[in-house]
Amino acid sequence: MFVGAVTLLVVVVAVLLAYQANQGLPFVPTFEMKVDTPNAARLVVGNEVREGGFRVGQVAKIEPVPDRARGAQLTLKLDTSATPIPRDSTIRIRPRSALGLKYVELVRGRSSQALAEGATIATRGNAVGPELDDFFSIFDERTRENIDRNLDYFASGLAGRGKAINRTLGATPQLLGDLPPVMRTLAAPDTRLVRLLDETADITRVLAPLSDTLARGFTGMADTFEALSRDPQALRETIARSPGTLEEGIRSLPATRPFLTRLAGISDEVRATAGELRASLPAVNRALAAGTPVLRRTPEFTEDLEGTLRALRSLARSPTTDITLAGLTDTMRTLNPTLRWAGPHVTVCNYFTYMWTFLADHISDEDATGTVQRVQVKTAPIEQENSLMSFGATQPANADHVDPVQHALFGDAVQLHDQLPPAAVDAQGNADCEAGQRGYLERLATGWPEKFKIVVDPRTPGSQGPTFKGRARIPAGQTFSSEPNGIAPQVNP
Repeated sequence: MFVGAVTLLVVVVAVLLAYQANQGLPFVPTFEMKVDTPNAARLVVGNEVREGGFRVGQVAKIEPVPDRARGAQLTLKLDTSATPIPRDSTIRIRPRSALGLKYVELVRGRSSQALAEGATIATRGNAVGPELDDFFSIFDERTRENIDRNLDYFASGLAGRGKAINRTLGATPQLLGDLPPVMRTLAAPDTRLVRLLDETADITRVLAPLSDTLARGFTGMADTFEALSRDPQALRETIARSPGTLEEGIRSLPATRPFLTRLAGISDEVRATAGELRASLPAVNRALAAGTPVLRRTPEFTEDLEGTLRALRSLARSPTTDITLAGLTDTMRTLNPTLRWAGPHVTVCNYFTYMWTFLADHISDEDATGTVQRVQVKTAPIEQENSLMSFGATQPANADHVDPVQHALFGDAVQLHDQLPPAAVDAQGNADCEAGQRGYLERLATGWPEKFKIVVDPRTPGSQGPTFKGRARIPAGQTFSSEPNGIAPQVNP
């Protein structure tokens, strides 16, 4: 009976020890520490704590951190054989199997100061490795399709190229033999490879919004390379001359840094212009297409121009040229007042066009050699006192002094009309086109006796306005004068 009781006691103790194994064996001293981690990563109480692959403890408790939205605090119980633990030691949560079982890895630091009992250390986000299902989740349907496409492209690219691959593998040892000096050069501080990578990252960030434009650029480059492949000899010569070009670039490109600095400063300002340039390029391309045939004829034109330029050079060397130019300057200075007065007659009243219109109708009578000017002359009455046909007239031709017989023979008597010069604009530049804009006036003679029915005042009162195809006023920016030389003509009675 005593043996049975002892056996039963042993079994109970064994079961109790087996049940408490996950919480640590009783009466065994341990070292307790806490770990703050942003993610418990599916740890459970009882998971092992390992160092260098050996078990040194277990997870005794997992609690959420109250003052954090996400995170947990692990309580670890370690064997005393693992102490002391340096203060700079770190913790990693590692997978134990593909089924999701985890363990805590203790990475011992090198600090001379040790952690105290119950001390807390914090881990970073990289302390938790990726989960297996997270790894497989990156292979979604789109990724799998792209992998299939890449495998198809690579297979097509490598198919039938076994000899080339063998030659590549045979040349690889020589390549790797030359690689150490290259790596030493890249690793040297003077190479500033880190700066190159940082600047490359900046370039990539700047070019990211222009990815579509760059894609179109690569398409155009493909067309360019296809054109280059048509002339292999020219491509060989280009490659042969490239080292000299690169050496010259190494020598001269540092001098472009001030220019590039200023260019970077105005890049933001020209960005809008570049956007407009895209819309303007079709028109520019058409202009270039039209200009190309013209440029082909330029050498012939240049040869013809050579004689003209030679004559111009002789003219420039002639001692009389300076005198002539000085005289031309004086001539233009003299003509300017007249041109300022005559200009509105053309730009506002359009009289130059009207002159040619009427001239075409005026020269219309045919003769043996072509056309002749039509002339219709109404002879002035000879019997009229002081008429236009009279010699030694003492007074202007006046329509009031006409004999009834003369009126029956000649109709209206000849009357003096002498309004010169006609106006084109007023002093404010508004249209006042007098010529051809009025009827046959009976009298306009300020200061003359009432008996004279004559028209001699240079200006008709009021504004006559523009002609049918004229302007309402002087064009913007045009200088003008409403009177010749700016002085109103005076009539001496």
